[in-house]
Amino acid sequence: MLCVEETIGVRDAARIPGQRGELPLDCAVRYTEERHWDVFPGTWLEAVEGTERCSCRRAGCPLPGSHATGPEWAAQATGSAAAARRLWATRPGASVLLPTGRTFDALDVPESAGFLALARMERLNLALGPVTCTPDRRMVFFVLPGAAAKAEELVRGQGWAPQAIDLVALGEGQYVAAPPTRVGGRGAVQWARRPTLANRWLPDAEELMSPLTYACGQEAAARRTRRT
Repeated sequence: MLCVEETIGVRDAARIPGQRGELPLDCAVRYTEERHWDVFPGTWLEAVEGTERCSCRRAGCPLPGSHATGPEWAAQATGSAAAARRLWATRPGASVLLPTGRTFDALDVPESAGFLALARMERLNLALGPVTCTPDRRMVFFVLPGAAAKAEELVRGQGWAPQAIDLVALGEGQYVAAPPTRVGGRGAVQWARRPTLANRWLPDAEELMSPLTYACGQEAAARRTRRT
C-alpha cells in the first residue's frame, strides 16, 4: 500500500499545511484565507504525568484531542482569518476542525479502499478535491455540498446496498478534522491530496461514487474473507 508521501511526492509533502509541524493557528488561518473554509477549534491534548489526555477529561475519550468541545461548535465556526486568530490565541494547541455541509461535504471510507479508489480515479483522469488520511486508517474525500443528502441513492445506483459497504457521507451538522490535528498517540491527520489551486473546484459526489463504491465493495469482501 502506498503511504501518503508516496502518493503526493516527498518534496510536495514538505509544503503541505500541517504536514510538517506547522501550528494549528497557522493552518486554520490558511484554510480560511486560501480555501474560504469555515474553521473552529476543538479539544487538545494535555500532558499529565508523562502521558497525554484529551482536554475534555473524559475517561476513554474515543477521539482524544480531535473533537468538538461542545454542542455550540457550529456557532463558533468562522470563515474569518482574524476571528480564527482570536480563537486559537486562547487555545493554541486546539485541533483544527472543519464543518461539513457549508463549502464542502465529505465522503469517509476505509484507508485501504481510499487508496484503491485514488489509483482508479487517477487512471480515469477524474478531477479530485482535497483528500485526508486519518490516524484511524480512514480517508476523507472533499466533495461539493449536498453529497450527504444523496449518498445512499448514489450508492444504490452503483448496485450496492448502503449498509453493505463502509462509506459514510458527512454533511450539515457534522465536521472533519484537518491537518495538523493529532488524535491522541495515534498520529496526526495528513493530506493525501493537498489543497491547491488546481483542486479549488470540488467534484460532485456522483463523479467519485463509482470508484469509491467499487473499492469499498472490495474492502468489504476482503473483510468477510478474513472473518471466515
